[in-house]
Amino acid sequence: MSWPESCALIGILDDGWAGLSDSARQRLAVAELVIGAGRTLALVRPWLSATAMTRDMDGALGELPDWVLSARAAGQRVVVLATGDPLCHGIASWLTSRLGRDDVDILPNVSTLQLAFARFKTPWQDIRIASCHRADAGEWFVGATPTHGLYPLMRAIAMHPRVALFTSPENNPARLARALITAGYGDEARISIACRLQMPDERLFADLAADEVAAMAFPEPNIVLVERPASPGGPAFGREDLEYRQRSPEKGLITKQEARALSLAKLRIQPAAVVWDIGAGAGSVGLEAARLAPFGHVWAIEKNAADAANARSNAAHWRIGNYTLVEGRAPLGLDTWPDPDAVFIGGSGGELVVLIEQVLARLKAGGRLVMNFVTLENLATATAALSECNAVWELVQLQASRSQPILDMHRLAAQNPIWVVTARRGEDCS
Repeated sequence: MSWPESCALIGILDDGWAGLSDSARQRLAVAELVIGAGRTLALVRPWLSATAMTRDMDGALGELPDWVLSARAAGQRVVVLATGDPLCHGIASWLTSRLGRDDVDILPNVSTLQLAFARFKTPWQDIRIASCHRADAGEWFVGATPTHGLYPLMRAIAMHPRVALFTSPENNPARLARALITAGYGDEARISIACRLQMPDERLFADLAADEVAAMAFPEPNIVLVERPASPGGPAFGREDLEYRQRSPEKGLITKQEARALSLAKLRIQPAAVVWDIGAGAGSVGLEAARLAPFGHVWAIEKNAADAANARSNAAHWRIGNYTLVEGRAPLGLDTWPDPDAVFIGGSGGELVVLIEQVLARLKAGGRLVMNFVTLENLATATAALSECNAVWELVQLQASRSQPILDMHRLAAQNPIWVVTARRGEDCS
């Protein structure tokens, strides 16, 4: 038989040799070098050639491509073992990117996800797949940023009613359940766990409540299914002012709906945008920006403790998880935030010129700065600072009136005029 020179990447499960296809067995039988984790190598070692060499890649994954290239250069037939389907959260894409697609033959097995859903007897064509295989960042907390190990998983859960995930020893089912409770999903989420699939001690835990899972330990390795009712949704932006918790008795200290809608439009927020909200107030702009950037994140800062508390309450009420609020006075702390795609300044705390300079220096190419003003003095200060920074800017005066009942009729009540300033760095305009 004439074997191709390509490396064979073979998926294997814990039933070992019995679960392999004939073609996978044939490639292993004539392999001169077999590379895999210690556990997978043990599953096939009795069936390998007496002269075959093995290499354990536990803790040495980065060396794998060089091992393969060296063996192939020496004319050896090489097999790499992976778990289940290597193209589903496995090493296939990483390995082919280093060896080339034409130099790797992929022989997948049934994925562990397929097995888990078969055990639970539930379809899985509509699920979202996520993974917890990231650095251990500890327990989930309100305001966690994208650097947290559970962040991609929590975003997946926020956007999808059915999520299947691969766990890790640190980010285990109990920690996940506690994260769901922290994020406000504890009362509605149902969790199923498939443990040690295809092993003699395989165990299944179906349809558990989050508080049950949070207090339990589960055999490893395991796969988790999180199911919850589809969110009622609501508008991505444009909520009524009175839907927001605001400072009392001074109602109205938020960016009102008309100005908010125009400001968000001027920000041109993309789905994965990094957004800054400076002078967050009750959080109306930042929270709606977070809905417009479901794959991004909003960093907000507010100096007034009562307003900051209201912003946190509003974020919790609508379960906005891609939102981090800092209580403090800008620009302190902004240097620790990632460079923004969009910045909204609703309040400056007397630091308007410094904020404009820092924001323009940090904006990504094509990014936008939007500011709202109600006084002529702040407007004049802002436009002068923008001109000094050679920014490109434009101005809209927004004057809105709202209907109010009067006897059995209605009249229009004028709101305060708002100036909405939109700015870009000079070199971004062409």
